[in-house]
Amino acid sequence: MSGETVGELGARLRSGETTPVELANEARSAIESLASLHPVLRYTGALTERLAGRAARMLAESPEATGPLCGIPFAYKDVLCVEGVETSAGSKILQGFIPPYTGTALARLLDAGAVPVAVTNCDEFAMGSSNENSAYGPVGNPWDPSRVPGGSSGGSAAVVAAGAVPFSLGTDTGGSIRQPASFCGVAGFKPTYGRVSRYGLIAFASSLDQIGPFARSVADVAAVFTAMAGFDPRDSTSSPSAVEPVSAELDRGVEGMRLGVPREYMGEGLEPGVRQAVKSAFSVLEGLGATLVEVSLPTTDAALSTYYIIAPAECSANLARMDGVRFGLHVDRASLTDTYLQSRDQGFGPEVKRRIMLGTYALSSGYYDAYYRQAQKVRTLIAAEFDTAFENVDALVCPTSPVVAFEKGAKNDPLSMYLCDVLTIPVNLAGLPGISVPCGVSDGLPVGLQVIGPRFQDGRVLRVAHAYEQATEWHTRLPGPLPAVMA
Repeated sequence: MSGETVGELGARLRSGETTPVELANEARSAIESLASLHPVLRYTGALTERLAGRAARMLAESPEATGPLCGIPFAYKDVLCVEGVETSAGSKILQGFIPPYTGTALARLLDAGAVPVAVTNCDEFAMGSSNENSAYGPVGNPWDPSRVPGGSSGGSAAVVAAGAVPFSLGTDTGGSIRQPASFCGVAGFKPTYGRVSRYGLIAFASSLDQIGPFARSVADVAAVFTAMAGFDPRDSTSSPSAVEPVSAELDRGVEGMRLGVPREYMGEGLEPGVRQAVKSAFSVLEGLGATLVEVSLPTTDAALSTYYIIAPAECSANLARMDGVRFGLHVDRASLTDTYLQSRDQGFGPEVKRRIMLGTYALSSGYYDAYYRQAQKVRTLIAAEFDTAFENVDALVCPTSPVVAFEKGAKNDPLSMYLCDVLTIPVNLAGLPGISVPCGVSDGLPVGLQVIGPRFQDGRVLRVAHAYEQATEWHTRLPGPLPAVMA
């Protein structure tokens, strides 16, 4: 299965060369061979067997009525709820939590016949840029196990990069799909906020979180997005507007398009190898007939501080429900207050505690107006600057991350870690769609090109990314075998 796309696996299934059960077993074996990277926390066991059998029946009874995902194995991030499968959000405080329901995005994939095989490791409650904050241990990068895969959806990116599954699901609050996609050399898509239901997602920051796919090709990303997208009355932030048929957009190319290059995204802080790879990608797009023009997003330098007020504030509110009483870790003490305090102290890791404290402070009496309200005003300015840019260009192209995958433990102070998301965070603040696709290597490690589009123009983003991908071969590269000492 190594490196095969959804389309290639689907052709094997429909020709009778293989079966959903066999593919699921192949996927599990491939993931097990990656144990030294620790990308997966648990397998879906009996659910995999049941759904693989159902997919086989769907293909046998009515192959023409099944979609491209029927019988295709995949993995999903440990913040997405599936009935009967433990979901811990990478945290000790939810260890053993078994959801009584399945979230909408996953339910739609299951209805399409996709077969889950594993739950992937992630930063605790999706808070991190390296997947070193998981309560269950860090994840290694398939390109170099001593380096991080990015975060917070590092496990999901790693299993796709290694070719163990053709696609996986992650979540993106400030870059947690696109940055790992860049670090691991795969495609990773964050849809427009509100386009994919968040029902069944354990929330980090409710106004920023969005579910999206990783895959080896943009076409596969589009297939997964199409299966998940659409209005959901159970999610109050879900958009009721019709979903555009993105597959029809993919092959339109970029000839005649105007693509903006944000001046602020190409400034100081970019590693030389990243800058070179992204500039080469710009040249490819120009060769395909696009016109590249410089644009300015002057409030970019305020995005990081804005995010680290809004996101922790929302985290503080969302994680208040993790009290050690109704579910998850329970530390029994004489008083209810001590039960709360000890359960949360023992259940949450250092980064989650840091963000809860930051958020609680920003929301506290006397500081709300100075911090949280002010941050929301800046957020409005950031969104308006994107709107202005899109009056003159069809989409934006820029680096996904200013750096390539760094060594584990290299960024042990919060600020240096937070800076890794400086080029992805503004997209979440504005609620825009964005994708990262491989565009080169630097020091032997993948570099990602980010494409950003206007709200609800997800198809346009995928169109630009697909055009670039089809003109290059970076997406076809797989990491080599794990070193013998790691395997």
